[in-house]
Amino acid sequence: MKINTTVWLVILYLFISLCLESKAQPSYVLTDRRALQATLDKVADWQINHFNYSKAGSAGHLHDAGIDAWTNATLYLGMAEWSAISDNGPKYYKWLNKIGDENNWQIPDNFKNMPKYSLYHADELCIGQFYLNMYSVFRKKKMMEATLKRADWIMANPPSEDMKNTSKQTWTWCDALFMAPPVYANLAKLTGDNRYLQFMDQQFKLTYDYLYDKEYKLFFRDDRFFDKTEVNGQKVFWGRGNGWVAAGLVNILKALPEDSPLRPFYENLFSELVDSLVNLQSDNGFWHASLLDPDQYPSPETSATALIAYALAYGINNDLLSNGKYTMALKKAWIALDSAIGSDGKLGWVQPIGADPKKVTEDMTAVYGVGALLMAGAEIYKMDVY
Repeated sequence: MKINTTVWLVILYLFISLCLESKAQPSYVLTDRRALQATLDKVADWQINHFNYSKAGSAGHLHDAGIDAWTNATLYLGMAEWSAISDNGPKYYKWLNKIGDENNWQIPDNFKNMPKYSLYHADELCIGQFYLNMYSVFRKKKMMEATLKRADWIMANPPSEDMKNTSKQTWTWCDALFMAPPVYANLAKLTGDNRYLQFMDQQFKLTYDYLYDKEYKLFFRDDRFFDKTEVNGQKVFWGRGNGWVAAGLVNILKALPEDSPLRPFYENLFSELVDSLVNLQSDNGFWHASLLDPDQYPSPETSATALIAYALAYGINNDLLSNGKYTMALKKAWIALDSAIGSDGKLGWVQPIGADPKKVTEDMTAVYGVGALLMAGAEIYKMDVY
């Protein structure tokens, strides 16, 4: 049977397209642990070699750039998750122990001039997640003492329930659901004291009731965005903000006992939120700074993408996300993230610190983006079925 020229050209076109598509993807695409480890070690090594932080009296704002800032805390947490798996874990643990010792395992208080919420601020508690992670490995009492003391003080001095963004006593911005709730969940796990879970649940649900849009099944960043719209008229839902919530839910669920009566709420919210996010993933695998107006923010955004990929991998690993579309979304997300890692290990396309969608460029990086990537990669590494 003869095949005419047109058919041959179509076959040749399809063959070349498949080759190009294959070349554009990392060689492993969630199938080769050795290659995945090499990538994550490269990212971790680059960040360690380029790590710096502000000190008292320097130009940097310690809340965002100090050794114990939420930004760096996210990096340490991702590094700790990866240290538990990587063949180079002892090297990374040595670096993390040095960081903890340098900071004397303390919780920051960068708002002494704002006493109405200085000790309550959720961002300041973020590093407690790292400390408790390290305590679970090394069992040195000093690693958790300051975190325990701060949480006990907050619970003994109940925060105001004012949910306006200007109040930082409770969790009035969606990022806070990553920063603080997992600390209380882990304290309950480590101490056996369920008062920490009761407090966490009460505070979390205040934020959920206030900031969760039950129509779109997404979180507003804070109440300043209730009536704002994007250029296309859609509501303003920030990519990284919702990524923070998804990743925060992972870290809560990791600590919650399987038989906890609280699990159904957090599992259902996790599945609902992640499903909404998957439906908003772009064709190239990334999520954008603005979830409902990607045309105004067409650039990739790796911190949001990494946080959501972390949630996807956890959900698949723990049978919370069983539909095949979630595995496909995760594969697309990891291919996208891999493409944003330079040959030297630098992660690009990370939106700088902010509270809403902003423009992003390839050269932009940040420690919290790297921390999110390491959390996602560590969870992917655990996958039994690829």
